[in-house]
Amino acid sequence: MTVGIRYVLPGDEALFDRVAPDVFDHPVERSHLSRYLTTPGHHLIVAIVEGQIVGQIAGVVHYHPDGRPTELYIDEVGVAPAFQRQGIARRLLDAMLALGRELGCREGWVGTEPDNDAARALYEPRSEPAESFALYVLRL
Repeated sequence: MTVGIRYVLPGDEALFDRVAPDVFDHPVERSHLSRYLTTPGHHLIVAIVEGQIVGQIAGVVHYHPDGRPTELYIDEVGVAPAFQRQGIARRLLDAMLALGRELGCREGWVGTEPDNDAARALYEPRSEPAESFALYVLRL
């Protein structure tokens, strides 16, 4: 099996006509995808097997107005269950971290649930010790 890793650009929306189940939390909507791809600082990398997207990683470059270093926020990583445990998530993460370095980011950050053992195994070898924090969902 050959897995291609591809940075997604505006105009690549047709790639998303074939997405394996459970790569994203919800079905990809073309208008949302187009808006994401054209928003400065938003980045999406996918893993493709035989023309089907089987994995994805989304990241946002976060600039600070007070001179703190630019950082890469990794919003989500998803790999279809049938393709997990094959190194795809690691390749996606490595590609996103390399992109972050190219874009001048000095560090990246990502959060996951304490009981998500697969995610923790992916992130911990590349990380400083995990930090505890509280997450608040604010109603708008």
